[in-house]
Amino acid sequence: MESFYIETYGCQMNEADSEYMASILLSLGFEKAESVKKADIILVNTCSIRDKAEKKVLSFVGRVKNIKYTRDVILGVCGCVAKQEGENLLNKAPYIDIVFGPHQINRLPEFLNKVRNTGEKVIAIGDSNDYKRDLGTIYYPGVRALIPIMQGCNNFCSYCIVPYVRGREISRNENEILDEIRRLGELGVKEVMLLGQNVNSYGLDRGLKDGFVSLLEKVSKIEDIKRIRFTTSHPKDLTDKLIDAFSILDKLCPHIHLPVQSGSNKILSLMNRKYSREEYLEKVDRLRKVCPEMSITTDIIVGFPGEDEKDFQDTIDLYQKVRFDSAFSFKFSPRPGTKASTMENVVSEEVKQIRLEVLQTLQKEITYEKNKQMEGRILPVLIEGKNSKSHKELVGRTPCFRVTNVMYDEGNLDDMIGKIVYVKITKGLKNSLKGYLIK
Repeated sequence: MESFYIETYGCQMNEADSEYMASILLSLGFEKAESVKKADIILVNTCSIRDKAEKKVLSFVGRVKNIKYTRDVILGVCGCVAKQEGENLLNKAPYIDIVFGPHQINRLPEFLNKVRNTGEKVIAIGDSNDYKRDLGTIYYPGVRALIPIMQGCNNFCSYCIVPYVRGREISRNENEILDEIRRLGELGVKEVMLLGQNVNSYGLDRGLKDGFVSLLEKVSKIEDIKRIRFTTSHPKDLTDKLIDAFSILDKLCPHIHLPVQSGSNKILSLMNRKYSREEYLEKVDRLRKVCPEMSITTDIIVGFPGEDEKDFQDTIDLYQKVRFDSAFSFKFSPRPGTKASTMENVVSEEVKQIRLEVLQTLQKEITYEKNKQMEGRILPVLIEGKNSKSHKELVGRTPCFRVTNVMYDEGNLDDMIGKIVYVKITKGLKNSLKGYLIK
């Protein structure tokens, strides 16, 4: 029996794509390899959001080169770098067999057969006018499942390469999404995270004004599913109706990832984000009024072209006002083909690094403080698995998405996976919580 190995870089959408590729290969009779050295098919699913993405991919495939030449291995590169670079990847690494973009995943069996039968290289990086997933390949991914509901983005933020590598927004058929979630629920999935580059705008390309809220309402009626999450949300598309859903839908978890990117109106305008800091703060206030337990996480870019000290202090001020539960923060890196890559007033790497460290230090303090505030509380935790570092601990998440390690030494730990249990929080750590099971 042939085996496969998938290396994944990037966002949760890439993780979902890798899970889907794995389900396709499993349905064809392949099995997962324990390591890249034992695989007959090696795929690297790539991300081009950050700098040096291409170098990271070439480094990985370079390490695979010797494996490929000692055995009859098929090597494929997919995802955003594949879409961006296309044939250039084959010029730089001629031992790659397949290069295919995010819109071509359904054709993976076709590509493998062509390489096996003819020995020819495959390059397939075109876009598609539809977004479908083969539901016949669904397998159990674990307690939590990532469910892409749309592909692409129409916003064209000046720093972002997503519209160029993922294309314009294409929503999946609602019935297909619901069917996939029902099947996963029957297999044992308890929590779903609905994914999209701009998940709030789901259905707009199909003429559905409140398509995303309607989808959330229908998912909440699927009995086997106990928790619902979604990401990523664009602040400009966060409607009052969607905010209200947090107080109406019991299964919708009190957590939202709401990338702000900057606290400066000047920089937000240069980024083409289409909202102001005041509008962002107003939506945060409304979220917390509707759902006081709301956990808010974000993305931040420091050192965007033209960002001066006042702009950075505006970001710090917004941070202090919102007090995010956690954040992904990055130094600006120009992506080829984007408007920001040609902007003047470039910020030096030294200044970028200083600002990043200041921001990350502040966020660590806020996250730790918020975790400490959880001490003594009793919270419902969905158990996802066992703690790899302790044979007496389970690992799960609270509704507000905090990782929680749960002491359990009264029986088989496997029996607890997939259950929602009540946990007394005894300690708030820097990045997680600890507690014990309440009977």
